[in-house]
Amino acid sequence: MRGSDERSGALFSYVDLERRVPEGHPLRRIREIANAALSDLGGEFAALYTPLGRPSIAPEKLLRALLLQAFYTIRSERQLRKVCTSSDFGA
Repeated sequence: MRGSDERSGALFSYVDLERRVPEGHPLRRIREIANAALSDLGGEFAALYTPLGRPSIAPEKLLRALLLQAFYTIRSERQLRKVCTSSDFGA
């Protein structure tokens, strides 16, 4: 079962992620481009999942996380969570 791609603002922390990325930071533009590309792929992602079972993590969320890992040279999901909870991007 495919998980939802709802954006909650607080991924791994109680602080809204929108406040962590400054206005005008390149990540904001990259997110717009990535979201547009991922929304085009939504139908193809949906076709890969069965309607039964537990919901997965949405593939869109996983791909956005991989982009952050690549841009910031983060080697693991554990390190990504640490960076997301302990620092402001670009501040």
